[in-house]
Amino acid sequence: MIDLQETVEFYSKVEGPQKFVLALQHFIAMFGATVLVPLLTGFDPLVALFTAGIGTLIFHFLTKKEVPVFLGSSFAFIGPILIVKSQTGDLRYASGGIVAAGFVYLLLATLVKIIGIKKIKKLFPPVVTGPMIMVIGLSLSPVAINWASQNWGISITVIVSVILASTVFKGFFNLIPVLIGVSVGYLVAIITGNVEFSPIINSSWISIPKFMFPKFDLSSILLIAPVALATFMEHIGDITTNGAVVGKNFLEKPGLHRTLIGDGVPTMVAGFLGGPANTTYSENTGVLALTKVYDPSILRLAAVFAIFMSFLSKFGSILQTIPQPVIGGVSLILFGMIASVGIRTIVNEKVDFSKPKNLIVASLILTIGIGGASIKIGTVELKGLALAALVGILANLIIPEKNR
Repeated sequence: MIDLQETVEFYSKVEGPQKFVLALQHFIAMFGATVLVPLLTGFDPLVALFTAGIGTLIFHFLTKKEVPVFLGSSFAFIGPILIVKSQTGDLRYASGGIVAAGFVYLLLATLVKIIGIKKIKKLFPPVVTGPMIMVIGLSLSPVAINWASQNWGISITVIVSVILASTVFKGFFNLIPVLIGVSVGYLVAIITGNVEFSPIINSSWISIPKFMFPKFDLSSILLIAPVALATFMEHIGDITTNGAVVGKNFLEKPGLHRTLIGDGVPTMVAGFLGGPANTTYSENTGVLALTKVYDPSILRLAAVFAIFMSFLSKFGSILQTIPQPVIGGVSLILFGMIASVGIRTIVNEKVDFSKPKNLIVASLILTIGIGGASIKIGTVELKGLALAALVGILANLIIPEKNR
């Protein structure tokens, strides 16, 4: 019988050039999604790389360097960020909301430490978190259609490339379908004359990322901060999956409260520097499962790569020339996948929709979140995911189970 602990220890002894290559692979695995979020929202991709790298190092420090994860840009916050951007015309208010979301993580970590994970999970059962995640993805679909429709030929090429990479390609290429899709779409855009190269030509090779300090506005905070409630259960799932791959229970040691703090503090740092909110990346967990190399120091080396790349302004200029139809093609899949994660949450947890209570709770979250309902109390306006989450949590607590 194979001793899992001995296997982990064996694969943790990788050194030298092999370690460098493995770290580079982790960087590539997280790269596509991490830079895509700022490209979708308007944040600087180089700042996103910097905050992902520094955030990963912070996470490892706060979790006693035991958990082999990489933190990258969170897709869950895209919708609220775009709404804040359209309402205020200033992404700094979105950054303020991201700082507040990081603070919500710290509050949740404190609650988990004080009263335990089981009681916290009662406030966020799958019938609440599943529809909340669906709202995040479905509310973004018009944005994806708008971008993709600017050149359906390029967008469809991207979609087909992502599908092939995800379902036909084997091994490592199967882990980076987004990067492949964007690369193929960008190449087609170049061939068809849809790329403007002047930003690349005019940019310098090295510069400091364009850091941006936040502004704080209550309405913007109420739009963005509640997303942390939806990603709370996602975080638990990510850490559980990571532990299952490695063969350890990270929810117990170093503890869920520590991993939540490890997400919260980097998210606050990202908000203060003008980067997207951070989250643990399943892409890198997939690399762990593929390579069976679980050494956390390899992830930290990948974080150093990300920080280094953030200072190459020529690289950032290339990213900013990617046409919107390319991003739109990827977004059509990714935004739908976010909604699908919500469906998967409901299916995996076997939520019983024959119960009227579950039907009502899910229906209220979906209609309020997607329909754009809003409530104004004084100068404070609750709408979108924030209102949907509040209504869903209260409805789940108040509505009684039907007696059979």
